[in-house]
Amino acid sequence: MIDQKLLGNHLSVLYPSEGPLRGELYPKHLSFFDAGREYQERAMIAANRVGKTLGVGGYETTLHLTGLYPEWWQGYRFNKPIQVWAAGDTSETTRDIVQAALMGQLGALGTGLIPADRIIGEPTKRMGVTGAMDTARIHHKDGHENLLGFKSFDQGRKKFQGTSKDLIWLDEEPPADVYDECMMRLMTTNGLMLCTFTPLEGLTEIALRYLPHLAPAPDPEEAS
Repeated sequence: MIDQKLLGNHLSVLYPSEGPLRGELYPKHLSFFDAGREYQERAMIAANRVGKTLGVGGYETTLHLTGLYPEWWQGYRFNKPIQVWAAGDTSETTRDIVQAALMGQLGALGTGLIPADRIIGEPTKRMGVTGAMDTARIHHKDGHENLLGFKSFDQGRKKFQGTSKDLIWLDEEPPADVYDECMMRLMTTNGLMLCTFTPLEGLTEIALRYLPHLAPAPDPEEAS
């Protein structure tokens, strides 16, 4: 597990060449990143407290937004301005977990994974949720701006309609209709879908899309 206290606004803390967080100690995390070259949809389905949010979803999302890819990076790279969504299950958890991982704790903008000098101006606020952000503009190292928007599953499928996106990170397992709507947003861009969740509800429809080999065998009596 990656200790959030280590983060500050120093993205380089994660996966350095040496030390307790060096990349070779996290082969499954690095394999997840590498798979982005080949797969549009990826999921880190694992237990709680193993670094799914900070060390996987938040980390890769930050790299794509800022262009601050480490030398060892072998995953997908965007070479154009992008529009990104990051979402959690409720408005509050999106604020307290997803937003905090990327942007920092409330009142401490820039203390998350995205360095303060990459955040352009003040993020817009989300109505009705104290301290929640709606959108933020992120400066890419190549000079252009990328747009980051925050969503939550409790808004319902219709709130995920609209313009195309290049990258969507869903932290926690989404309802199937929300997932499908997000994939529609990625259709025209052939963008990336990142999911990070613990399968608390068991072998749901979304879990089985990534783990079809775990589907129960058909009941022979029902087939007859």
